[in-house]
Amino acid sequence: MQRVFVLDHNKQPLMPCHPARARKLLKKGKAAVYRRYPFTIIMTHRVGGDLQPIEVKFDPGSRTTGIALVGHFNRGLEVIWAGNLNHRGIQIKSHLESRRAIRRSRRNRKTRYRQARFLNRMRPAGWLPPSLRSRVDNVKNGMLKLSSLTPVSQIAVETVKFDMQKIQNPEISGLEYQHGELAGYEVREYLLEKWGRKCAYCGAQNVSLEIEHIRASSKGGSNRVSNLTLACNKCNQKKGNQDIKEFLKSQPDRLRKIQSQALKPLKDAAAVNATRYAISNVLKSFGLPIVFSTGGRTKFNRLKLGYQKDHWIDAACVGESGSQIVIPKTITPLTITAKGRGSRQKCSMNKYGFPRTGPKKAKRVKGFQTGDIVKAVVTKGKKIGTYFGRVAVRASGSFDIGSGEERVGSISYKYCCLLQRSDGYEYT
Repeated sequence: MQRVFVLDHNKQPLMPCHPARARKLLKKGKAAVYRRYPFTIIMTHRVGGDLQPIEVKFDPGSRTTGIALVGHFNRGLEVIWAGNLNHRGIQIKSHLESRRAIRRSRRNRKTRYRQARFLNRMRPAGWLPPSLRSRVDNVKNGMLKLSSLTPVSQIAVETVKFDMQKIQNPEISGLEYQHGELAGYEVREYLLEKWGRKCAYCGAQNVSLEIEHIRASSKGGSNRVSNLTLACNKCNQKKGNQDIKEFLKSQPDRLRKIQSQALKPLKDAAAVNATRYAISNVLKSFGLPIVFSTGGRTKFNRLKLGYQKDHWIDAACVGESGSQIVIPKTITPLTITAKGRGSRQKCSMNKYGFPRTGPKKAKRVKGFQTGDIVKAVVTKGKKIGTYFGRVAVRASGSFDIGSGEERVGSISYKYCCLLQRSDGYEYT
């Protein structure tokens, strides 16, 4: 079970406490609920207290970023809070492509519209596409929230999923762990991701896979990653040092697929590598000691400790301290999904790219905004009862509460009580 965040009377972070202790403080009136997600209490009278070092760890990913808070307790380094932050980069890219298609369609028709303009926008230094910038902003927002709720003393972040220099040139020397137990972890993990964890020659899955040279090293093949693939033991022995064209002459489709895939970069890894410097700079701006690590070391630590694969577990295993981390069996990560803060589009478009609605009005209605977490106690009418969830507002003041199939409609704003403002994220 995760620890509960605690703030003193002046809203300064204290050490997170056990949920049982939080219940006692709430029951005795010594604390009150400050925030629902992540659950935080605020002391009614206490100011200040003893603090211990807490390290926040990030495992940035293309689709999901793992977050873990690690504290020093009797059992050593222990995970006290964890979460998986789901990004919306793919959704942003889809929206931008849709907008681009509509604009091009308007310009190509014989309609009264401005001429296309080029070279009229300057990109600032460090510019990233919106789909990638959103990942950086999500990590920054996560750090801002955690630093305001807990006394963070250090940051650890996995800067790259794969160390591309070591992958391209495995013989490079000068780093100690390349010749120790970590040797080969970077290359092997990259190949597992690239080739889908299956044999490139027969497609076998859930079997022991070996690193295979597409062009045999005995015939001049290099150790570069573009010449490496994965094969089961049977296919590896059968191929030997044959030329791949000779080995797969009866399977031309598979041959073309392997030759094409060998030269392709890993898309998700490219997204992570593209944002690594931006994430590093954002975290450096907090002015805390920061440690950088690679995905190879993270996986090595996780396998050594025998933990299963998950983003928040990878975050806990980042860096040198990840080799001695303790993860309680009862801990459950908080799932955080980026939803955005509503559309900035002034009016909606039809399929031809023309406005179909009037300009949007104020987002807040009767003090509520779509996405706010509310509690509604209905005392009369057909829908008597208590409802809890996210609200979807209407200008009429009749709101929907909940999500999916559990959504309840036509609840008057008069029955609603605000619990937490929308911050652009959904918590599960």
